[in-house]
Order: sequence, then structure tokens, then C-alpha cells
Amino acid sequence: MTAVQPMPILLNPMPQPLADAPIGVFDSGVGGLSIAQEIARHLPNERILYYADTAHVPYGARSDQEIRQLTAQAIEWLYRQGCKIAVVACNTASAFSLDYLRDYYGEHFPIVGLVPALKPAVLQTQSKVVAVLATPATFRGRLLQEVMHKFAEPAGVKVLPVTSLELVPFVEAGLQNSPACLAVLQQVLQPVVAQGADYLVLGCTHYPFLKDAIEQIFSNKLKLIDSGQAVARQTAYILIKNRLLCDEIGRNMIRINCFVSGDNAEELQPILQHLMPAQLTWAIQNLGIVRV
Repeated sequence: MTAVQPMPILLNPMPQPLADAPIGVFDSGVGGLSIAQEIARHLPNERILYYADTAHVPYGARSDQEIRQLTAQAIEWLYRQGCKIAVVACNTASAFSLDYLRDYYGEHFPIVGLVPALKPAVLQTQSKVVAVLATPATFRGRLLQEVMHKFAEPAGVKVLPVTSLELVPFVEAGLQNSPACLAVLQQVLQPVVAQGADYLVLGCTHYPFLKDAIEQIFSNKLKLIDSGQAVARQTAYILIKNRLLCDEIGRNMIRINCFVSGDNAEELQPILQHLMPAQLTWAIQNLGIVRV
């Protein structure tokens, strides 16, 4: 893999975090909040520090090296904030960065990544045709290709790739149920329904926020699967294994603290009010870093 620059050599590792340290979650934008919400539901005593690289969203059309560099910078920020684990809540970033980041930080800073939930779709499909809605970069990455080769091909399941660079911006703008977004979903998904797909794998963390819109258009024609619950379970497993599970919730604790690199926290405030469940406490602020 091409080396990621700039990234400092880890000469002075952070001390081993305590159980009450936060879980770090990273995505290019607000889409990874779908993962953060699943983690919060699965681990009700944990705090989450969420980094949204809104200065550079979306990642889907960026070069492989740009994706690696931006991901490395984000994970380093979470590490320096004292997080006990990092979740790369971005399929595109996971596709190009996981191996390098895990080698770099080692076992003392576990990193959980995402791969589209193709395996359960392959196991459950009746038509032997499933669709994966993801970014072009995710389809270029090794992780999804390996899952297709290992599970879909031996089962004789046809995988239909679906891409659209228009969907992530709709979610980022809080317009996932707008007529324009519905029109794009109709355009990109109708062909796979016509080809017999019965399952749609949501291969981007922004896309679970499109569930209502997709179901509005296609009703029962497509069953939807995403990676949120699996990532939450894997995060819990690693924390338990490393004796880092927080066993009590703090008084008046903010569950999800969001930081954005694009200086657009005020703009995103009403969007998060729509995306976040009412019972989950959260805050958002600008990170104030220089764009690259």
C-alpha cells in the first residue's frame, strides 16, 4: 500500500486508555451517525466522540491516496483525544485504509472498519440477485471484492453494483426525503428491481438515512440491509475483550459529541436535530482545523 503522508511516526504512544474514555467514530460527513446511533443503542453507558470531515465530504469520487490521507488524519485526531477505540464509519475510507491503520497503531488502539453487509443478503436472498448501493471508491476497494468472491460467487448469487454521487449530498443537506432525492433513488434503483434483486445492501453509512425514502418508492420490493448492528456488536466485543467496557453512565452525559472540520456546525445543527433520535443527547461544534 502507498504510504500515507503526512502522518507522524508514533514515537510517544498515548497511555492505555481507561474504560471511561470515549469511543471514537469517524466519517466523511454526518452519515456515520447511523453507526454512532447503533453503537449508542448497543452500549448505553458509552460516550462517543464523532469526527465528521465535512471540509472534504464526499469521499466517494476522491482518489485512493486522498482517501487514505484524510482517513489517517481523522483517526490520528481521535487517537490524540484519548479515545479507547476507533470506528471508521465510512465504507469508502475502510476500503482503502484499514490494513495500514491497524499496522500503524497496533493492538493497543483497536480500529473497527466497515464492509457492506453483503454476506447476510447472500444468505437470505430468494431470487439469487442482490444489489449493493455504494460509492465508486467502495467498489474499487479490496474489502467488498473479497466478500463477493468468498460468499456471493460460491452461492451463485449475482451482485448488481449501484452508484450515485448525488445521494450523500442530499443526506448532508437534510434533503433525503425531498422530491429530487426520491427521483434519483427511482432512477438508480429501478433497474436492479427490474433485474430481480430482492435485497439492497446499503453500502455507505449515509444510506440508512434513506431507508424511509427507498421504502416509500419500492414498498416491499426491496429488503434493506446495512452494517450498523454488526459494527456495534464488534465494537462491544473488542471493548469487552480488552476490559474497556464502561459499566456506568455519567450524570448529564452527552452521548455523542460531534466535531466537524468544515466550520459548518451551525448549518448542520437543524439537520442533526432531524437525524438524531430524541432520547439521545448530543452536541456539535467546529473543529477549527486547516483544510488540506
